[in-house]
Amino acid sequence: MRKLAVVAFGGNALLRAGQKGTISEQEQNASDASKNLVKLIKRDYDIVLTHGNGPQVGNILLANTAGNKLYGVPDMPLDISVAYSQGFIGYILEQQLRNVLMKEDLESDIISIITQVLVNKDDPAFQNPTKPIGPYYNKEEVEKLKAESNAVYKEDAAGRGWRKVVASPKPLVIFNRKTIEQIARSGHIVIAVGGGGIPCYYKEENMLEGIDAVIDKDLASSLLASQIRADKFFILTDVPKVCLNFNTPQQTSLDRINIADAKRYLAEGQFGEGSMGPKIKAAIQFVERSGKDAIITETSMLGIDNGGTRVTMV
Repeated sequence: MRKLAVVAFGGNALLRAGQKGTISEQEQNASDASKNLVKLIKRDYDIVLTHGNGPQVGNILLANTAGNKLYGVPDMPLDISVAYSQGFIGYILEQQLRNVLMKEDLESDIISIITQVLVNKDDPAFQNPTKPIGPYYNKEEVEKLKAESNAVYKEDAAGRGWRKVVASPKPLVIFNRKTIEQIARSGHIVIAVGGGGIPCYYKEENMLEGIDAVIDKDLASSLLASQIRADKFFILTDVPKVCLNFNTPQQTSLDRINIADAKRYLAEGQFGEGSMGPKIKAAIQFVERSGKDAIITETSMLGIDNGGTRVTMV
């Protein structure tokens, strides 16, 4: 019997630290990620694939800012930048995944869906921006950037530098979720909720409009996974397992964690907001809503028994 899995790729699955961000680099990274995704397909999973877009949106905004300064190109709102990134990342993932499927003698339609996600314009997140986007900067670069704009920058919890942060409101409704589920359960692969979805709100009754924000892609993916009744929710990151006391001599890897302990570790500050924190919250939400397991791991561990950290109800 086939099962349904939602697999949340991080933005770094396409653009890795130290890379320039060329399309050829992102295509190769997408190809590598797709080879691991095939492991799940061979284990009779139907797939809904979601992805991050932090590095890509940051680059889109940088290019737009440069174009504005040099040639007067109009500013691109953040919601439009998210839509832009969904389109080109979906294209790259779809093409590279199709190439891998053909090499494995597997056949499936792959459909990229530009996905809007409803948020509340009065969400308190708009008063406290926390979502990192774009490249890392050192302290000197950040001071210069702050002097040039009203943007907010915060230091990364893992010590990788400073990044611009924007509002990250709670996802409320994922549009087209029924169609996403129907296509996936028909045996086809769906790419959706890219970058957490395009944030929109009701400006007035029956009138949607985009809003300047970035929704956390793990939280949006978690909501989607529960709404389409996924059997498994995989959250992919750049480490094989969740760790306590990360990056210290006391670092300990976790094979399994229940939601009570996960909440306790969150309260103790074990998981930073700019790194593992949102992934743990997303896993907790999925497990609470569905009663099924979430798995946090790196891409290479997909389809491997006991790979990653399993988040469970008890």
